[in-house]
Amino acid sequence: MTEKKFNRFTVTAALPYANGPVHIGHLAGVYVPADIYVRYLRCLGRDVAFIGGSDEHGVAITLKARKEGKTPQQIVDRYHEIIKKSFTSFGISFDIYSRTSSPKHHEMASAYFDKLYKNGVFEEKESWNFYDEKADQFLADRYIKGTCPVCSFSEAYGDQCEHCGSTLSPNELIHPKSMLSGEEPIMKATKHWYFPLDKYENFLREYILQDHTEWKPNVSGQCKSWLDGGLRARPMTRDLGWGIKVPIKGATGKVLYVWFDAPIGYISATQEWAAAKGKNWEDYWKKEDTKLVHFIGKDNIVFHCIIFPSILQAEGSYILPDNVPANEFLNLEGNKISTSRNWAVWLHEYLEDFPDKQDVLRYVLTANAPETKDNDFTWKDFQTRNNSELVAIYGNFVNRAVVLTHKFFKGEVPERQNLQKIDKDTLEALSTFPDRIASALERFKFREALNHLMDLARLGNKYLAETEPWKLIKTDLERVSTILNVSLQMVTSLGLLSKPFLPNTYHKLSRILNFGDLKWQDAGRSDNLKKTTVLGPALLLFEKIEDDVIEAQIKKLMDTKDENQETAVQIYPIKEKINYDDFMKMDLRVGEILTAEPVPKSNKLLKFTVDTGLDQRTIVSGVAKYFSPQEMVGKKVTVLLNLAPRKIMGIISQGMLLFAENEDGSLKSVAPDTNATNGAGIS
Repeated sequence: MTEKKFNRFTVTAALPYANGPVHIGHLAGVYVPADIYVRYLRCLGRDVAFIGGSDEHGVAITLKARKEGKTPQQIVDRYHEIIKKSFTSFGISFDIYSRTSSPKHHEMASAYFDKLYKNGVFEEKESWNFYDEKADQFLADRYIKGTCPVCSFSEAYGDQCEHCGSTLSPNELIHPKSMLSGEEPIMKATKHWYFPLDKYENFLREYILQDHTEWKPNVSGQCKSWLDGGLRARPMTRDLGWGIKVPIKGATGKVLYVWFDAPIGYISATQEWAAAKGKNWEDYWKKEDTKLVHFIGKDNIVFHCIIFPSILQAEGSYILPDNVPANEFLNLEGNKISTSRNWAVWLHEYLEDFPDKQDVLRYVLTANAPETKDNDFTWKDFQTRNNSELVAIYGNFVNRAVVLTHKFFKGEVPERQNLQKIDKDTLEALSTFPDRIASALERFKFREALNHLMDLARLGNKYLAETEPWKLIKTDLERVSTILNVSLQMVTSLGLLSKPFLPNTYHKLSRILNFGDLKWQDAGRSDNLKKTTVLGPALLLFEKIEDDVIEAQIKKLMDTKDENQETAVQIYPIKEKINYDDFMKMDLRVGEILTAEPVPKSNKLLKFTVDTGLDQRTIVSGVAKYFSPQEMVGKKVTVLLNLAPRKIMGIISQGMLLFAENEDGSLKSVAPDTNATNGAGIS
């Protein structure tokens, strides 16, 4: 099959919610790989539009505004500027960083919805939703809190329990309450416009599972899980006061669903950019020789791979994403990054604490990128990679080659003559690196590409260590001249190939080596630096990071953990006293797990068949993070039998298994003795 030739590239990076700053998890999952890819394309001279912006609608914004006593517009204005400034300072090279509250976007999203509506795409349906009578308002899922039916956390949201991670719907909560008034909401009929996603299932199966077998397995796997679970029509409107008003009659008080509105933000931002640059925006969204690539985190896969392509297909004139190289999550010091608990390394704080070290963070996040599975960032690893790799390998090679040239040849590139076998072998190896790195980048394997780059620096160190020019300076000046010429040619290629990964380092090397306007295609050549080229002064590319600097960062995190533990005590205070009769109402029994399996579309839930001694029943529990199905089968467990049945992810759960939670959040089963009889009462 002939590989398709693309004449231009539209590259998008997920729109961050403008309700808080950007942290390293965002960078590792989306923005650093996207920027590397775009910079690589520009090195090749490709026509690229790199599109970004702030997502400024949805319930997350209104919740933040309510919490701070501000308007939603005040919130998004504040965080849009913080995020934009952080990206600019860090060097994320967007062609445009726009926002979904802009008039251009409102116009574009409204027109798009209206076109689909007039084409008869949407299905108008009435549904029953929670309604706060006191506030006189329908409640979005995030405006409802209650007790989680999976883990009994009392502050679970209507769409998700942030304690156990279970995906929920509001009617599954125990004792739901409105976050607006504190009152228990009622159910009330409301009308919405649904996109018939189920009608696009065959199209999506062919588009994703047949036409794009090259997609990353974590992406195609999640898509297949959704498709195999059966798609359903989804409402594209919401009962909210903040957002883009639904542009049709009978839709007063309703706005566009944020996941309809936000991806269209890529298009409206492209329109803004193209108008400013005198380009035709449609070339970047409607021409078949344009490659559309979305960089996102794994939590956005379904929206970018299933919902947005279906919406594009329904309109009919747009190209579809050619690839969606989503990354998994980056954890921090062994724990999930949490913005609500301030368990994060914020980009704007990093830039203050580590001035001029943007490339160090880019390097570490790429070397440790969560490309196919969750990965962990630790400050000790950050220090080790800086000191042992950037300083000791990359910086050491460059410094030795440049310093020796200044010392022995007054900074002039010496002549190469009478090549020996080691010189020829080294230059031949050098010529292979551009293609090796490019191949990895074309396949979105950024860790692999960075490893190849560092292998070039390792090759340079090895070459200098084996040739030892400092020992030959008094006896064989001609040989030293050749060795340093070869070394400087390698440094030049190292600099050129570093441009996508370490842009600041590239600019420093450009000043040191005076290699002018050399391009990516020049990397790997052995004649980039001409004889008599005068080198600039040696610059310190990287510097060692001391223990006290790292310890200060770890302490800041540990202080945050202590604060979180104090908060946890407030969230989980000793409950009100009960009498003996209340306790006796709980029917606690010994059970045995007969079967265990993951719940589709959930990475938190396991479905158990439990022998209670009285019957065999299904119980769903949010413990998949801590226990595999295999290790749970055959275990004795404590079961609360008389808990009212609840529907969780479409499964009726008939009871609760008891677990104890450790300080680190891990769980241990509250298990009876293995000799206890199934059905035996616990009191």
